[in-house]
This record gives sequence, C-alpha cells and structure tokens, in this order.
Amino acid sequence: MSLTAGIVGMPNVGKSTLFNAITNSQVEAANYPFATIKPNTGVVEVPDKRLDYLCQLYHPLRRVAATFEFTDIAGLVKGASKGEGLGNQFLANIRETDAICHVVRCFEDPNILHVDGSVNSLRDAETINLELIFADLETIENRIAKIEKKATTSKEKNAVEEYEILKRIRTTLMANQPVRSIEFTPEQARLVKSFHLLTNKPMIYVANMGENDIANFDNNKEYQALKKQAALEKAGIIPICAKIEDQLASLDEEERLLFMDELGMQESGLSRLIKATYQLLGLETFYTSGKDECRAWTFKKGMKAPQCAGIIHTDFERGFIKAEIYNYEDLIQYGTETAVKENGKYRLEGKEYLMKDGDIAFFKFNV
Repeated sequence: MSLTAGIVGMPNVGKSTLFNAITNSQVEAANYPFATIKPNTGVVEVPDKRLDYLCQLYHPLRRVAATFEFTDIAGLVKGASKGEGLGNQFLANIRETDAICHVVRCFEDPNILHVDGSVNSLRDAETINLELIFADLETIENRIAKIEKKATTSKEKNAVEEYEILKRIRTTLMANQPVRSIEFTPEQARLVKSFHLLTNKPMIYVANMGENDIANFDNNKEYQALKKQAALEKAGIIPICAKIEDQLASLDEEERLLFMDELGMQESGLSRLIKATYQLLGLETFYTSGKDECRAWTFKKGMKAPQCAGIIHTDFERGFIKAEIYNYEDLIQYGTETAVKENGKYRLEGKEYLMKDGDIAFFKFNV
C-alpha cells in the first residue's frame, strides 16, 4: 500500500535536514531558498516493537517492516499559489501526497537566513496555510462555475447537493480555515475527496527547534504559539530538533542509544514523527508470521479481511475463503500460538470481518 507524507514549509526551516534524518540519505540541504526543486522521496520503516517480538518468537529468515514514503517538497513562499518561487510546481507536488508534515522554524540562528528576515512561527505557518487555501479556492471557484447553472436551473439532485457542498467549502476557505475543519457525512467526504483539495489533507506541525531548546520545548515561545494554533485547526504537533535527529541517524544502534541517554530522550523525535504520521494517515498494521518470514502489512482502518488479503496478493482477495486470526495482545498474554489456540483465541473469520490493528493472520483462498 503506497502512501506518501509530504514535508512542506518555508525555505530554510530544516525540511531537508529532517528528510536526511528520516531516510538516512543525503539530499541537498543548502542555506538558500529553493535548494530543493525536484521533490526527493524516501521510504521509511515504521518502528514496530510487535514485529520485533514476533521475530524473537519465530526466528524467521526474513523480517519485513511496514513502510511508507516521505517526500521532501521545496520551500513555499508568499505568492506560491500565483506561481511565485515556482509555486505552482511545488503545489502540484503537495497535491500528490496523502498527508502533510508542515515544518515550522522555532529556533534562532543568525547563520541561517530567513526569507522574511525574522523568526515567527505563526506568521510562517500562516504563509504556507494561506497559499494552500488560495490554491483550493481557485479549484472550488472553477468547479462552481461548471456546476452552478446546472444546480440552479435544472435542479438536478446530485448537482444541487454538490453545489451546496462547494458553497460551504468556499465560505470556510474565505474565512481562512482549511477544508479539513469541516464535518462531512461519509457520502459527502467521498465527493469532497474527488476535488483533491490541499487543505483537506490531514496535517501535522513539526516544530523544529534548536539543540538547546528541545530538552525543554515547552519553554519555547514559538512552539507554544504554534501549539495553540494547531489546537484551533485540530492538527497535531510534534517538537523536534532536526539537527540532532540528523546526527542520531548517522550513528549505529549502540552509539545512538548512548547519545539519546545523554540527551535524556526515551524515544527519538523521528520515531515519534513516523508513528504519528502513520496514525495521521489512518493506517494500522496486521502481521503474517512463521519460520520463513515475519512481516508487517499496512492497511487502512476499516478494511475487511478480503481487502487486507488483497494487499498481500490480488488472488488472495479474489479467491478469499476465510482467515485464521488471532491478535498480538492474545499472543503476549498466552505466550505461544499453541496456547492461544488452547484458550480459544484463535478464530476463523469470514468476508465481513473488520481487521484490527495487531491482528496476526493466515488467509485461505482458492482461485
């Protein structure tokens, strides 16, 4: 299942440094605007202690973790929706992502230029958000122009319903609010998704701080201001020091743990960001396990057993018969698959079964 989170923000806020750390790759992180023009994409592994436990239990030949993509998109500037700073190209890159990680600078450094001359997290966040809103307004206005006459003269039911939704979206955008802040019915949400609106994508703020601030991030005034704004928008927020994370990514496991211990970190900021973005996309994990392979599979919350079987192979969904299922929590409680069966927690499930996070599955099919 290929899903992508786009890393966006103003120029020189630490996006490429963060991307380097996430993917442990070396994309350009230069100290000038638009150093990144083509989006860099990297596949990241979702940290997963459950998969680690399964591997300890089965000692498989292969361990395959769940993954998804992060895309580093060039810095946006004021006027991007009108083409400033190659804005149209960058907005198109964002449109192709499933979620947005909005990096905002919350640190002072005279050696790193700021395109607006000073650090202001709310101003910078608003600059990006407004450009996304302006781009969405253009999309909505174009759609309204096509459907308005049909909705107001012929009174066709579908056209009228779409027209009312479009007007509601336009009112929200005109108030400088993102589309994701609107409550839609499931049917309306499916229609709105077809518009491919930028501000309808789930978003998380990444507050990038200096090395001296991250240990006490609650004392950072820029972070506090951004945190309040995120709450108003119903967006997530994670404090991080991209510079430290980049250093951690270059170390081996033992050195990384020692460095984290010195910094008083229980978990890396990247690990928290990756897991938060995974959740932001509405993703969960099921497992297949055995001597040959222990593997984590990504699925969208709400998928049924045949759909999840289809993630492994389309034939599994087409010829689905049933699924043998037990959950990771039951395995932890009883210790072995045999004990899980003896205690009645190993089940046969049919086509209507909704897969749960942590399910361990064996699918039976016939084609």
